[in-house]
Amino acid sequence: MYAMYIKRIIDLIISICAFPFFIILFVIIAPFIFLEDHGSVFYRAKRRGLNGCVYEMYKFRSMKMDAPDIRNDDNSTYNSPDDPRITKIGRVLRKTSIDEIPQIINVLKGDMSIIGPRPTTIDKPLELYDEKRLVRLKVKPGITGYTQAYYRNSITQEEKFEFDAQYALEVSFILDTKIFFRTIYTVLAGKNIYNS
Repeated sequence: MYAMYIKRIIDLIISICAFPFFIILFVIIAPFIFLEDHGSVFYRAKRRGLNGCVYEMYKFRSMKMDAPDIRNDDNSTYNSPDDPRITKIGRVLRKTSIDEIPQIINVLKGDMSIIGPRPTTIDKPLELYDEKRLVRLKVKPGITGYTQAYYRNSITQEEKFEFDAQYALEVSFILDTKIFFRTIYTVLAGKNIYNS
């Protein structure tokens, strides 16, 4: 009941309330992003959502235009305070997680939820997904999730997938509430921003 209906209602209420805040941020941030290298304000990427469906995810662009996609050995996204691909404004956006806020649009569209596993890339077909990767697709991806709230980038990609699969099996209002407030603490504390 919660996962199918109530969660969506809560997502809509929160995202509608947050949308004016997003507009204000856009008006402030967009000129800085554009003026630094005259590129696009948004970064759009194809991601897998509920049941493996592909959708376009929005973020404030934090990297230089046409920056190469660099991955760690476990295929997680490479990030470092010295990453030359990141723009000056991008460093601020990433450190504060403000770059993720445009995903409010995805929540309104129904592609994502406020809380859920972070969306994955579409670099391999669903037929090659193992059990934990398939299980995590049983819920919508989120702007934040269990691993972002408690670990951010301090654990491996495989560990993230395991926690995400567990979340998908145990999703509840109480769990989502804990993740929501823990995310606020983690972001404000600036914990585990970069891969160790």
